[in-house]
Amino acid sequence: MKDSKAILEIARQTIALEGDAIHHLATLLTEDFSRAVSCILEADGRVVITGIGKSAIIASKIVATLNSTGTPAIYMHAADAIHGDLGTIQQNDVVICISKSGNTPEIKLLVPLIKQGGNPLIGMTGSPDSFLGRRADYCLNTYVEKEACPNNLAPTTSTTAQLVLGDALAICLLELRGFSSRDFARYHPGGTLGKKLYLRVGDIAAQNQVPQVSGDTPVKDAIVEISEKMLGVTAVMDGDRVAGIITDGDIRRMLNKHDNIAGLRARDIMTTGPKTVDSEVLAVKALQMMEENDISQLLATRDGRYIGVVHIHNLIKEGIL
Repeated sequence: MKDSKAILEIARQTIALEGDAIHHLATLLTEDFSRAVSCILEADGRVVITGIGKSAIIASKIVATLNSTGTPAIYMHAADAIHGDLGTIQQNDVVICISKSGNTPEIKLLVPLIKQGGNPLIGMTGSPDSFLGRRADYCLNTYVEKEACPNNLAPTTSTTAQLVLGDALAICLLELRGFSSRDFARYHPGGTLGKKLYLRVGDIAAQNQVPQVSGDTPVKDAIVEISEKMLGVTAVMDGDRVAGIITDGDIRRMLNKHDNIAGLRARDIMTTGPKTVDSEVLAVKALQMMEENDISQLLATRDGRYIGVVHIHNLIKEGIL
């Protein structure tokens, strides 16, 4: 086994080589890139992306990126396409074909069939003079001088270039569509990123019990309320108005101060002016409020009325923190 320094040097050389290739990729952009973006933007159908080998894997990833950023896309393996899956391509679809050489047998079979169907064809290839490059309506040049592989064989730098150019397409389309963070949340409802963009305080408070006592409630009963509702806090109510809050910290401070708590009421130990948050506020904003005030829970309100508690543990459970 090589020593650590040698291993790290190989890694640095690989990263540097691929980084240089990506930097050079920006110089290869032509009007065909702009026209390809416009073609996709104006199309009534989807983007069908195809490739063979490692390029097929990149095609699949670009499809995922486009779908998640507002451009409907579907993956079609080039080999499967010439054995029955060509029907994946519908009349109004735009096709992107990815191939480093642009001359593989599957590509040479597939390209004429796509052209015959009349669909716009975007070729992404490291060889603009290849079969694919010359026959595509728009050619996106992903030329790289060499692969990171010392034998210049394993697709490494070339697939990185394809991936980056796919990201460039997706981001151009995202910005031109005016795709917002709210749109992003609609496409990512189950992930942490999505939750940060759509999960609201009211959604979380609804999962919890609603601890509350009146100002006249004996402290012993207030402690029971805090314990039973398992949120480390209770609101102290004056009718339908929040008069204060009692937290675990208030209980500890009371016990340090009083030997006999029998005569104490909730109002005697509560903290007035508690921090509240409206139910429509995003949960991530509630987290920010907790961090700024060095607290672990907020009282949730709707139209000014107390509806429950949002606790930092809720936010951790939801993956917001």
